[in-house]
Amino acid sequence: MALAANSQRERNKLNGEVGAQVRAQKENERLFSAISVGAFFIIVGIVYVANLSQNLLDRIIAFFSSFTFAQIPTTGLYLPAPISPAAHVVLYQAVFQFCIGLGILQVILLILRLLWNSPIAKTAEVMGNLVFWFGTSYLVATYLNNATNMSRWFVFWAGILMILGLSFVARAFVLLVKRK
Repeated sequence: MALAANSQRERNKLNGEVGAQVRAQKENERLFSAISVGAFFIIVGIVYVANLSQNLLDRIIAFFSSFTFAQIPTTGLYLPAPISPAAHVVLYQAVFQFCIGLGILQVILLILRLLWNSPIAKTAEVMGNLVFWFGTSYLVATYLNNATNMSRWFVFWAGILMILGLSFVARAFVLLVKRK
């Protein structure tokens, strides 16, 4: 009887320790969420203020107002595209700045997750996001500029799909390395 009571006390103690670890992990995740949301709004604000002199809001409205269905070159497919993709360079610059800002945020989050021994799934997610945002910034800088035409517009979107795939590969790689 005494042995069963000691065994029960040990189980309760272990359950208490595991519960405390789970609560601490949830607190860390709430902190990461707060940092992410706050930094997102700060980045949006910085990009908006940096482009205030260029009437960014008017340019965003003009961009979405200019959409039509355009044929993808050498195919019979039609997808939405701006009538004149090269006319929206100011917006593309703002998107580039936004992507760089989110990429830097992901670097900071990755460092924090490594320092705080976050769950590997969350660390892998941040690594995938890092690849996506820096990859997207590269594509914006490469394909969306004053020389953009319909062909380059659709190549940009094909590149986005490739970057998305690379971000999944980066996540899988982190999970695989940790597993071994």
